[in-house]
Amino acid sequence: VHALLGLLDDRVAAEALTTLTTVTLDAALRVAIERISAEREGPLPTRFAIVAMGRYGGYELGYGSDADVMFVHDPLPGADEREASSVAHAVAEELRRLLALPAPDPPLAIDPGLRPEGRQGPLVRTLDSYASYYRRWSAPWESQALLRAVPLIGDEGLRERFQALIDPVRWPENGIDETALREIRRLKARMEAERLPRGVDRRLHTKLGPGGLSDVEWVAQLLQLQHAHDVPGLRTTRTLAALDAAVEADLLAPDDAEILTDAWRMATRIRNAIMLVRGRASDLLPTEHHRERSAVTRVLGYPASGALLEDYRRHARHARKVVERVFYGDTANT
Repeated sequence: VHALLGLLDDRVAAEALTTLTTVTLDAALRVAIERISAEREGPLPTRFAIVAMGRYGGYELGYGSDADVMFVHDPLPGADEREASSVAHAVAEELRRLLALPAPDPPLAIDPGLRPEGRQGPLVRTLDSYASYYRRWSAPWESQALLRAVPLIGDEGLRERFQALIDPVRWPENGIDETALREIRRLKARMEAERLPRGVDRRLHTKLGPGGLSDVEWVAQLLQLQHAHDVPGLRTTRTLAALDAAVEADLLAPDDAEILTDAWRMATRIRNAIMLVRGRASDLLPTEHHRERSAVTRVLGYPASGALLEDYRRHARHARKVVERVFYGDTANT
């Protein structure tokens, strides 16, 4: 209600939603561990932790956002590793089952797709397995994904060791080389070409369209990959904090950061408004259904839908110019 009345700032809402998600996952994990322990008639042979990823790890959740996560476990001394892995997998599956049970509130959807090897990889890995993978096989996109990783839930010691493991991967000494830079730019261009739904006006897609959320986030993340090892302020999982740190370190012009920040915030507000109006998430600014379009316009405080469209297009257009110059241009490698 507060959000619909314009009384709740989107940044405050994102923090609150992140906290609520963390509390929910923590409670579900405790129940899952108790249930699997009861079935085994004894304590687990392994430690278990949940790593927040993506928008969840960035404390940037919106209404209707999934929670991107990774699962990590560490067998206790003397435990059989195969048995420990089987038990850890059972805990993860029980956690997912609990969160999907019918309830008065909508289910909390968790997405483990950002784990190593994506959906083809194991659902749960040991800490040693993560270490081996990142040492030998990690691709640039996985280092980029780790920029928003926060070990939030589960065994505290395991969370601390996972953090120590991933920091050198996501904040590499001397930054990234030319090969990795080209690969990141190639992946971004490919995503722009392939991931947008067919038939939609790409200019109105708040996530993947030009000047949308993804554009702004990739600029911040590229600067982090290049400079976070030497600039402590860039060692953050939050997009806007990273842009502020880049300005402070003279890596990004203040005017460029302001343009990117304004575009990111506007896209976030629109996505939240669409969810509040429709009751389901969408990245596309509505233009066809008059009632829906009018409702989103009113929630966002615009006098008419045309004014909203014009304002979003202006912000996105200016942001895209910065992206083309900073992310794809020569300044991205300074």
